[in-house]
Amino acid sequence: MSAMRALSEIRERRILLKAAGVGAGSLLGAQAVVVASLAGIDWWKQRGRKQRDAPRPGTFTAQVQDSELTIYTSGQDVYEDMLEAIDNAQHSIHMETFIWKGDELGQRFLDAMNRAADRGVEVFVIFDGFANLVVPNTFYRFSDKVNVFRVPFLRRPFWKGPLRFSGLNHSKILVVDDETGFVGGFNIGSMYSRQWRDTHIREVGPAVWGLRNSIATVWNEDRTPEKAIEWIPPRSWDPEVWVSANLPIQLVYPIRGMYMNAIDRAQDHIWINTPYFIPDQQILDTLLDAAKRGVDVRIMVPRDSNHILADWVSRGFYGQLLEGGVTILLYAACMIHSKTATIDGKWSTVGTANLDRLSLSFNYETNVEIVDPDFAAEMEKVFLADSEHCEELTSPRWRDRHPMARVAETILIPLRPLL
Repeated sequence: MSAMRALSEIRERRILLKAAGVGAGSLLGAQAVVVASLAGIDWWKQRGRKQRDAPRPGTFTAQVQDSELTIYTSGQDVYEDMLEAIDNAQHSIHMETFIWKGDELGQRFLDAMNRAADRGVEVFVIFDGFANLVVPNTFYRFSDKVNVFRVPFLRRPFWKGPLRFSGLNHSKILVVDDETGFVGGFNIGSMYSRQWRDTHIREVGPAVWGLRNSIATVWNEDRTPEKAIEWIPPRSWDPEVWVSANLPIQLVYPIRGMYMNAIDRAQDHIWINTPYFIPDQQILDTLLDAAKRGVDVRIMVPRDSNHILADWVSRGFYGQLLEGGVTILLYAACMIHSKTATIDGKWSTVGTANLDRLSLSFNYETNVEIVDPDFAAEMEKVFLADSEHCEELTSPRWRDRHPMARVAETILIPLRPLL
């Protein structure tokens, strides 16, 4: 009997494994159909669409302790100030970026870096390899005097530590002469200059050390001491403007904790702007808990972003958020790429990290955290100006969406950890 029972159990396991395989295959097939359909819909919607210039809420300034802060909402303005800073550099330039387009604006930055290096400025440039696969290698004609690191998606010892030796270099930082730093959502490209709404800040003061140090950490990992970026002491031990940098090479991911700590402290309002909203369960629960205790939680996302798959995966959270009292604002004027938040008129952050799994748990990211009411007031002005171009999503409207949309959202749920 025991032998028969063993054979029966083996048959049951085989049946279950076969069923699981069929189920997994069916799910993958359904996901492929949904993704292909969404890509087709996106192509059709974009076909022949005229690109409009993005609204520009303005440029705002604040003095926070020893830091002079400027908030940019226009690509044209921030690019001109970045290029001016590069052209006026006296001894050093450190730049890290995600996308560097091979277009007119990209060429201006390339030429400015080469000119600076040729006049004796020490120039270090880091850019992401995967994000720029479509840009011909012939575009990146750097002077021999420019120190360049094109970050590969997978580094050679990947098999030793998949988390440490992978990750996109999603940071966008420029540091000039260890005195002036720029950070935010703007990549380098002409399209972002006029057609995207994004947010960047310039900091002149002690927080520049944190921006420089995050670049140096990435650069120095595989460098000999002779080719490393030298360490410099910080100007202030406890500044009101603080830099948080995700560094996968060190398995360090502070930005997620920064957000959760700030949200947990909220008493009045939480206003978040992110282009891709795909939170993990803890972030989601923290936001819902805040709304439950009466905090005004508003999340602004693009109505239609540049990644339709991310949009649809994000839609899978809307019902729970709306039922939990969270306000969802769909920015309709253009693609909005800002990664910002402001809480209770006291705390704010501007940086490169989206509220999604890739940014908070995988990529190289850099955010600046500011605890100051004057700066928060300026950030609220930006959020309210952007809100004028938003459609508020309501629970009845969301509940009445097409049943096939619900099916697609459900099929895409397993993709959340990958986006």
